[in-house]
Amino acid sequence: MTEQNRLAALSEAGVSIWLDDLSRERLDSDNLAELIRDFHVVGVTTNPTIFANALSHGEAYNAQMRELASRGASVDDAVREATVADVQRACDLFRSTWESTSGVDGRVSLEVAPDLAHDTEATAAQALDLWKGVDRPNLMVKIPATVEGLPAITSAISEGISVNVTLIFSIERYLTVMDAYLSGLEQAAANGHNLASIRSVASFFVSRVDTEIDPRLEKIGTDEALALRGKAAVANARLAHEAFRKVFSSDRWAPLAAKGANPQRPLWASTGVKNKAYPDTLYVTELVVADTVNTMPEATMKAFADHGEVKGDRVTGLADDARQVFEALTAAGVDVPDVFEVLEREGVEKFIASWNELKETVREQLEAAK
Repeated sequence: MTEQNRLAALSEAGVSIWLDDLSRERLDSDNLAELIRDFHVVGVTTNPTIFANALSHGEAYNAQMRELASRGASVDDAVREATVADVQRACDLFRSTWESTSGVDGRVSLEVAPDLAHDTEATAAQALDLWKGVDRPNLMVKIPATVEGLPAITSAISEGISVNVTLIFSIERYLTVMDAYLSGLEQAAANGHNLASIRSVASFFVSRVDTEIDPRLEKIGTDEALALRGKAAVANARLAHEAFRKVFSSDRWAPLAAKGANPQRPLWASTGVKNKAYPDTLYVTELVVADTVNTMPEATMKAFADHGEVKGDRVTGLADDARQVFEALTAAGVDVPDVFEVLEREGVEKFIASWNELKETVREQLEAAK
């Protein structure tokens, strides 16, 4: 089977392939256009780490930094202008995909500043600013699924903004994310918005669950514990999909669907395999199910194109097996609620660190351009 055929099979199974990366170099070199053409890529996700990496390598942003420095732009304004410019170009590149899929795909995500993750009002205000600033219908504004982020998600949806909810780790938090989405749709309907134009994905993080749980199992060290390594992340995602199916077939959902509302698709994020003992396509092959998104680093995408397998639906009907995995984890001595608390806290902290790194890089580039 050829590279294109493997990825075509994944697409035909109902999985939207999104690239988890964006840079001006990708845009200028036509690399992103090639991935759209040859690798069935139908969307892009970004985050502060991705932009920090993009701006710290190469010279693609130098001309813009010189122009920004010449008019005395602040670091924050320069960061926003640079990232918005990239996202606008990517949105334009995906415009035909957006049109041909009736808005399902062709999406590009841009995140609110991560240091606002615990500030509801500031997050909601920035989501609206980004939506207006990018001014592209195929944008998705990324909002973290922190407790404080949930009302901001509702607020953004109520304004007709399409939202990518990020940093979801636990089923419990995922249920509150879907509730926030439905509340936003209900308010959007009351505000007179066309619900059919609003799209959302819920980014459920995968590999980081194994990365956190595996060392705990190794510390416990029993045969039972060691046998559970590499199983939690996929099990967690399968339970998330069961929750998704229940919510979007509920009595609460029915009247919204009747008004043209779209389900909030699950998006499998953090699907690059961190442990080299596991197959490098693990979090793609084992999470194939229709009407989902898998956003992949290019290396994971190329690995799947080279030797990935589509073994059919690997999610539906496997929730009971997934529950047994978590029962076994608890029995082995893993504090599962603590795992998810640590993952959310570290997820926010890592993005804040990347955001600060991004701002420092831009500060240096502005100084050099003066």
